[in-house]
Amino acid sequence: MTSNAGYVRLMGRLICGSVGDAEILQTHLPEHIRLTTAEPGCISFTVVQSDNPLIWHVEECFFDKEAFEFHQQRTRASPWWTATAGIPRDYEISGLE
Repeated sequence: MTSNAGYVRLMGRLICGSVGDAEILQTHLPEHIRLTTAEPGCISFTVVQSDNPLIWHVEECFFDKEAFEFHQQRTRASPWWTATAGIPRDYEISGLE
């Protein structure tokens, strides 16, 4: 059996303040998903709209801390981050201990 003790998991929400924010998110999301899932160490990455059209559920899993940190650095230098920086995030991260 494989241990997942080294995995880093992020679970949470993107909380859009308006329909315009949700449209920005939808516009930039496909490329963000494509780039993230191509990253070394990305095990899974999903962002799906909830029943509330302004709230999106986020679940990420990376092989280890280094892969997660690479993702964070790449993301913050991306058009995704620039476009969605004003959208509040409510995340819990495990596995960084």
